[in-house]
Amino acid sequence: MGKSNEERIQRAFREKDWPEIRSTNSWMIFKIMSEFVEGFDKLSKIGPCVSIFGSARTSQDNKYYILAEDIAFRLTSLGYGVITGGGPGIMEAGNKGAKRGGGKSVGINIILEFEQEPNKYIDSDKMINFDYFFVRKTMFMKYAQGFIVLPGGFGTLDELFQAVTLIQTGKVARFPIILVGKDYWQGMIDWIKNTMEIKEKNISEGDLDLMLVVDTAEEAVEYIDKFYSKYVHKPNF
Repeated sequence: MGKSNEERIQRAFREKDWPEIRSTNSWMIFKIMSEFVEGFDKLSKIGPCVSIFGSARTSQDNKYYILAEDIAFRLTSLGYGVITGGGPGIMEAGNKGAKRGGGKSVGINIILEFEQEPNKYIDSDKMINFDYFFVRKTMFMKYAQGFIVLPGGFGTLDELFQAVTLIQTGKVARFPIILVGKDYWQGMIDWIKNTMEIKEKNISEGDLDLMLVVDTAEEAVEYIDKFYSKYVHKPNF
């Protein structure tokens, strides 16, 4: 455990007086409010978009990077913009494909101590930096008309399962959630089906239908296009 983690734990257990608590909490509240205000202001003007998720560590010669770029390019041909987490890897591929297609390329970047730097394919007026993950995730949900999820790590799974939970519980209207890469996702899908649903009954029959697993850019984009062919584009909240 590093020194910074030890210091955080020690601070959490240290007793604080009321002026210190009030000062710290007040600053945090105003910072959170400012992030929400900036996000709502900028993203309310972008029109219908699809969020593309995936690992920041994916290299440019990886098949999923190439696939993400192709998906984003195809989405722009249908009039959709693309929202990503604004960083490298799959996020960069999504913004690159949107930029190549002449569509809106949005980056919702998170400020981290490592790994995350904004990529160069984001429209200059559609770049937002966040300190708080939960504010950032609200923006993904509120302004995306669909989620396309390529292979990624804990952050990708976090975003995926939040979206599924909000739809499952009726907090947002249903929208397309597409997992790209059957080789990567099928093990998880099988575990959810066999263990969560059938064995333990922790989800309902049909909950898995909230997600579609595909292998190609054509399948992913076609599903979103068909889903919305009978609807008007609007925010999910």
